[in-house]
Amino acid sequence: MRKWINKYTGTLRSLRVTYLLLNFFNLSKLKANKFFYKKYGIKKQVWKSISHADIKKSSEEIPWMDKTGVSKEEIETHSGFKSFSSIIQNELLQWPAKGYMIIPELFKQEADLINVEIENLIREGKIDFNFTKRKLMDAWKSSTVINQIFHNQVVLQIMNFLFDKETMPFQTINFLYGSEQKPHSDSIHMTTEPLGYLAAIWIALEDIEDGSGELVYYPGSHKLNYVMSEDYDTGNTALKLGNHNYKHYEEKIESIILQNNLEGKKFLASKGDVLIWHANLLHGGSPITKPGKTRKSMVAHYFAKGVLCYHEISQRPTIFR
Repeated sequence: MRKWINKYTGTLRSLRVTYLLLNFFNLSKLKANKFFYKKYGIKKQVWKSISHADIKKSSEEIPWMDKTGVSKEEIETHSGFKSFSSIIQNELLQWPAKGYMIIPELFKQEADLINVEIENLIREGKIDFNFTKRKLMDAWKSSTVINQIFHNQVVLQIMNFLFDKETMPFQTINFLYGSEQKPHSDSIHMTTEPLGYLAAIWIALEDIEDGSGELVYYPGSHKLNYVMSEDYDTGNTALKLGNHNYKHYEEKIESIILQNNLEGKKFLASKGDVLIWHANLLHGGSPITKPGKTRKSMVAHYFAKGVLCYHEISQRPTIFR
């Protein structure tokens, strides 16, 4: 059923009953949420829809590096800091202000291997594009090579440091071409309570050229308020998600960018470069102005353990595999 939802583009995709059935069939994987529902005052059964508005006892906890005034000394003396290379140490020191970090050529040797794996998996019918026609979801499940990258120890150590909690790898997404997705925060798609306990990596699998639909991100935007369903007109009803829910979300984000005079930076990465970003950092895909030009890349998302994980835009609890 999950594979069908990933591919399907029709009306049933917006009906809440579709997700309720998926949740119900995965009830054993959702039972752990009972603890969080009680903790956060969520008066629902774990297989039902969930949104930020259902949280009646919101946590005051935030990731330690999100706290106002976190100092260079605090970061340098935090457990594990000295185990990182000087490049990563410098990037970690800038994380509170920027909300992202760049590690050059971290996967330069592995990039071509990933590209070959993706080509083989597509040819063998083991993976396919989802309903967006752009995204290849969770190739790590079908590839030892990609699974090893997904669980790379340097990446996991960075995530553990950022969260100050153990990391839980969640999903991978591979792209052959630019997504052209409008600016957004991952927190609307993959949400946590307390907020902020998600981060992502983006790996350039080839040298990225201007005009290829390159990634664009907005430094410092992670400090803005999180945008949740109650902050814009979703059009949601008790039976279905609003037809223009995501369009209205994108319009809300665009207005925030204009109001705050945010300037996007294009990531013209070299093969193997890695961009790591905060759960609330605004980012998207530039328009493709060179038709047919590839932008091979891979994204991986990571949750922290010990937090409630759900999906605000589709209002469903996260199902871990």
